[in-house]
Amino acid sequence: MGYVPQVSIVRCADYSDAKDAVREAISLIGGLESIIFPGAKVLLKPNILAAVPPEKAVTTHPVIVEAMCELVIEAGGVPIVGDGAGISHPGVTDEALDISGIREAAQRGGAEVLSFETSGHVPVDVENSVQLSHIYYAKPVLEADVVISLPKLKTHELTKYTGAVKNMFGALPLKFRKQAHVLGKMDMFADALVDVYSVKVPHLAVMDGVVGMEGNGPALGHPVSSDLVMASFDSVSLDIVASKVIGLDPLTVPTNVAALNRGFGHPEPDVVGLSLDEARVEFAMPGVTLVGSMPSFIVSRFGNLFTIRPFINPFSCTLCGTCVLNCSAKAIEQEGGELCINKDKCILCYCCRELCPSGAVEMKRSLLAKVLLKIRNRS
Repeated sequence: MGYVPQVSIVRCADYSDAKDAVREAISLIGGLESIIFPGAKVLLKPNILAAVPPEKAVTTHPVIVEAMCELVIEAGGVPIVGDGAGISHPGVTDEALDISGIREAAQRGGAEVLSFETSGHVPVDVENSVQLSHIYYAKPVLEADVVISLPKLKTHELTKYTGAVKNMFGALPLKFRKQAHVLGKMDMFADALVDVYSVKVPHLAVMDGVVGMEGNGPALGHPVSSDLVMASFDSVSLDIVASKVIGLDPLTVPTNVAALNRGFGHPEPDVVGLSLDEARVEFAMPGVTLVGSMPSFIVSRFGNLFTIRPFINPFSCTLCGTCVLNCSAKAIEQEGGELCINKDKCILCYCCRELCPSGAVEMKRSLLAKVLLKIRNRS
């Protein structure tokens, strides 16, 4: 029989207990010593999506990052913490590192801290690519001896769920993130994410599920106490188990399917620690995901009746241009002193909504979409 990856699940009801929970989660699958040698450069890749405080549950909690830095040093490694935030303006990653508390926590834990905006990117050819054959990739990730992904347990308006595989998307510069998003369709975008993941497959993933995000993740959902830390040496297997934990069929998550189709992960990983039944926390799903997952024959016939599209509220918009910068399809235009989204060009990637610093990008739902969303949230 083939190798079946292990995924550990550990109860952690408060961040004050996070280091013990992280240590236990990693110990249950074999310990850091199995991947870290003395003097190894260990790149810790948290989710630093935006410049928001940790209680918003958008970013990996700084306590998890600090704990991992200390555990890496205990194992003989040299920790380096790095990421690239969603680019709203130059320098936003440094702002996100500060406001999220991750920079201070990482430095307290003994790590060097890098912004992928300024640490350099290297051109790479993606072997066996499906969507992205040639990209630029964060130099610190490629140069690391060991890569550890530190994702946050969150829903996602485009891919339903975001975890360890999608966390590596932060290794790309803006141009190539836009190139991936312009693909638009969920399955094509998922293939692009797996292309990125395949460039430097993490040696370990440790998920912050102490407080997750449900609803309109990855940035505009609601914090929810899920009281969990999860770990695996196989990021795809971790994502499959985490999908089940929050109430999703893992084979309806596009990134899981795309990864499994490429030979990554295992459809039925071995769960150690808490059982799935003990760990399960039903997350509310994004309204966009609900409508987008309807059967294709219904969408093709009645799709115009349950549309959910972004629009820019002119009363909240500050004309900062973040949405224009991040719109892969160039669908945002200025009309009469206001920014508007051209619905014929819009590919529904929701980058504008995810990254708008003033929250001016709102969702316009048809009547049927509103009804479907109410039904889903009550079920």
